[in-house]
Amino acid sequence: MALYFMFMLPGILLMFWAQAKVKGSYAKYSKMANSKNMTGAQAARMVLDANGLHNVPIEMDKNPRAELSDHYDPRSRKLVLSRGIYAVPSIAAVAVAAHEAGHAIQHATGYAPLKTRTALVPAVNIGSNLGFIVLLAGLFMQITGLAWAGVALFGLSTLFAAVTLPVEFDASKRAKVALVQTGIVDGGVAGGPEGKGVDTMLNSAAWTYVAGFAASLMTLLYYVMLVTGMRRD
Repeated sequence: MALYFMFMLPGILLMFWAQAKVKGSYAKYSKMANSKNMTGAQAARMVLDANGLHNVPIEMDKNPRAELSDHYDPRSRKLVLSRGIYAVPSIAAVAVAAHEAGHAIQHATGYAPLKTRTALVPAVNIGSNLGFIVLLAGLFMQITGLAWAGVALFGLSTLFAAVTLPVEFDASKRAKVALVQTGIVDGGVAGGPEGKGVDTMLNSAAWTYVAGFAASLMTLLYYVMLVTGMRRD
């Protein structure tokens, strides 16, 4: 048990820190209006239209209590924004909305990491549901091959988390550029105070994905150690 916590603690601490960081950034910049008095939905529409994606709809999350539930759905090709992003003219709102628009642009341009992540989803769903069960069965019955199969299934989640990193970083990069090019922040001048707020907001959000990958990787390494020790026994 002590060894388990030794593996898990760094990832857990990083996850808590990252979540606190993004919540703190959101709490600050959701209260700061942008100079254009533009809501997240309006900013996303402008970014999408500037990239020829006039047919990508933008909807508000049906759950009024949802916070930072914003996402782009590649299956229905639509943006879904939480109420605090969709209808609020804040720096945080335009940052998050433009980030999600960045995913739509990735989809339209055939961005390879996004295609890879989307293709992994069915396998990851299976792996996340069965991986631990198969691993546990292998350990309990002392069947090394079965235990390794469980590790491999869980490893799909770690691979998914790894592929997610370039997808999210690229979407944020596209968002920062688009917000300047469309003149939504700082009148189209890079490096202004609104742009710095956007950077802080999106960089904070990026840490949650780094933390998620780190936690998944440490869990995977722990499982590998268990099965390797089983082989030695």
